[in-house]
Amino acid sequence: MTTPSTAFRECRYRSQDGLDLYYREYGQRTPRRPVILCLPGITRNSKDFHDLALRHASRWRVLCPDYRGRGRSHYDRDWRNYHTKVSADDIRHLLVAANAHEAIMIGTSFGGLLAMVLAVMAPTVVAGAILNDIGPRIESGGIDKLLDYMEDDRPLDDWDAAARRLGETFPNFTAFDDADWRHVAEGTYRERADGRLVFDWDPSIVKALRAGTRGSVNLWPLFRALGRAPVLAIRGSESNFLAEDVFDRMAEEVPSLVRAIVPGVGHPPSLLEPEATTALDSFLARF
Repeated sequence: MTTPSTAFRECRYRSQDGLDLYYREYGQRTPRRPVILCLPGITRNSKDFHDLALRHASRWRVLCPDYRGRGRSHYDRDWRNYHTKVSADDIRHLLVAANAHEAIMIGTSFGGLLAMVLAVMAPTVVAGAILNDIGPRIESGGIDKLLDYMEDDRPLDDWDAAARRLGETFPNFTAFDDADWRHVAEGTYRERADGRLVFDWDPSIVKALRAGTRGSVNLWPLFRALGRAPVLAIRGSESNFLAEDVFDRMAEEVPSLVRAIVPGVGHPPSLLEPEATTALDSFLARF
């Protein structure tokens, strides 16, 4: 089902296990050119990429999904399905439903991990990848802070309170004034029937994250699999997720890797900073 909008089309499709999932589509289909597929962070949704998608919609077809349990996609009754492999399967089904055979994947945080997984699961689909503040090793301090934030799901009274909370929790995020923080808040919270604000994702995702952080997984082979296609890696200089030494090793493991640093920004860059947009525009010009 597709619903037209002034800036994008609202679309829905069924996952492999019958869940109703949502994505936005910007731009028009262009023969012989990959789509841009925007993959948000673990709790985020399609709204995060709205401005980026608008910037490129005149030349590219851009797909921005809400993962299961986030945004306008339906929640899963079984929290165990909030798993990376299930999410990757959902994205593969999205590409089939959208009749998109190749994609340049812009992956923020968890979205970058999905791009790595898809490079192994469906290598012919990945025409290129942009990893936003994520690498094959994630710093434990960043994960712990994220989980603490996600578990503090008490309702908030209004949008000002939501914006303040985000500003206090993520002081190095790219937001310059109250209007910017309000915009971030609107992509993070939803309004309940009683007018109070709650996270715009299924709280059960935390259970899956807690289970997934037990033990260690070697992600370097997944990252190296991306090397078959052009790859751009972007790091916020103040990131607590992607360490500087990991960022350097990524260039050693994939010598063709293009890198960019966004100064004064933590996890993750919004991709609207001048350094990020310059790197993105230059990278996309290769296709």
